[in-house]
Amino acid sequence: MTIDDFNAGFTEEPGYLDYGRVGPLATSAAEEALAFTQLLQRARHGSLDVLREQDQRVRDAAAVLTGLPADSIVFQPNTSQGLMHAMFGLTGSVLLAPGEFPSLPIAAVRASEALHSVQPVWLETDHGKVTPGQIRDQLEANVGAVAVSLVDSRTGYLCDIEGIRQVIGDRLLIVDAIQGFGVVDAPWDAADVILTGGQKWCRAGWGTGLMALSDRALDRLTPVFSGFTGTEEDEPWDEVPPPASDARAFRVSNPDPIAEARLAAALEEIAEVGVETINSAIAENVSRVIELADEFAIAVTSSRDERERAGLVVLEPPTEQVTLLSASLFNHGVTATTRMGSVRLSVHSALSEETLEMLRGAFVSYGTAASY
Repeated sequence: MTIDDFNAGFTEEPGYLDYGRVGPLATSAAEEALAFTQLLQRARHGSLDVLREQDQRVRDAAAVLTGLPADSIVFQPNTSQGLMHAMFGLTGSVLLAPGEFPSLPIAAVRASEALHSVQPVWLETDHGKVTPGQIRDQLEANVGAVAVSLVDSRTGYLCDIEGIRQVIGDRLLIVDAIQGFGVVDAPWDAADVILTGGQKWCRAGWGTGLMALSDRALDRLTPVFSGFTGTEEDEPWDEVPPPASDARAFRVSNPDPIAEARLAAALEEIAEVGVETINSAIAENVSRVIELADEFAIAVTSSRDERERAGLVVLEPPTEQVTLLSASLFNHGVTATTRMGSVRLSVHSALSEETLEMLRGAFVSYGTAASY
């Protein structure tokens, strides 16, 4: 599959630059959902067996992208539930930045409040950027795990996972990967717990996610929320067996097979074209958006270095002009996220000339109004 074939699966209207919030369904995922929904709707004799096969399928697809064994991966309905599994399963202190996307610090605090077995240690960062040097300087002896975002949702900063692994030794490294999974060729073997959802850059829709665990994580994490499908038995009647020895232990109930099929289709397509190819196209498109912002003297606060960025471009106009920029984007049909004094554009591998012209028009309107 070529990048052009892959980009042909983007059928959203021009002007959409908000994949960091939600990625409109890929054609492959949408078609898979329709096919399996109709299968479930009709439920002909023997037809439902294929639904049970989707769990292995999605784990196999994730294994191809991560390079990890399929039995170390478990489907999750979203990133936040996976983070809850990880944080409630920890013992000891976990180092993390308080400015991470709320799912991460809230999971750590909830686990601490409920079980008193894990204690958050708050990392001081450089304007939201988590670096190996900061972690090294603030790493206390009692810290047993470090939790980071692969890509920071506010700054767009791409974390140096390999560098962090080098400074933390054999401590657990927990990575919230949702803002980069499928579009960043990350060194996944450096992480112990990888958590992601499929509704953003993978374009697989809500209700899809993954949790991947290293042998070290399986050995050290306690599967607190382990349900009846999290054991070695298919149906553990009249007994309560222990949690499974692999990633299945972190299941609560039967997964949604249609959601699994959507995610599997999206991941298979990503693997077919190649993450490196997708990332290269995104890098080129991000540069074009940054150049356009520079042309209109709109401050870009996200990194310009390709080694420190993924698909997020963060614009920070003067405080009194944030609403003006947001309104200009809205009026020209550009979908973006405005949050806490900044405007975030999320750029994928497909970026049409029409979308760029819509963005240019919004910048023209903004610049004209701001000059009065």
